[in-house]
Amino acid sequence: MMMFALLQAAAPVGHDYAAAWALMGAALGSALAVVGAGIGIGRLGGAAMDGMARQPERAAQIQTAALILAALIEGATLFAIVVSFLIQGKFTF
Repeated sequence: MMMFALLQAAAPVGHDYAAAWALMGAALGSALAVVGAGIGIGRLGGAAMDGMARQPERAAQIQTAALILAALIEGATLFAIVVSFLIQGKFTF
């Protein structure tokens, strides 16, 4: 309910604050992307270590798959950060 009051209070704000809101949105978007990637890679690493501990003979395959998945997570994170900064650049004057 508090969010609705904040949105109503911010409604009459014109283009004077557009750049400030764009900077705040870019910062929040980048932060959420990095935090999400950190959590994802941490969980991936933990699961890979658990799998290697349970089946040491498959360690090479598990490690290869974990590295590929970590690279995909990093790529998606980089994409999210670039998109947030492109949105920021669109609204700054």
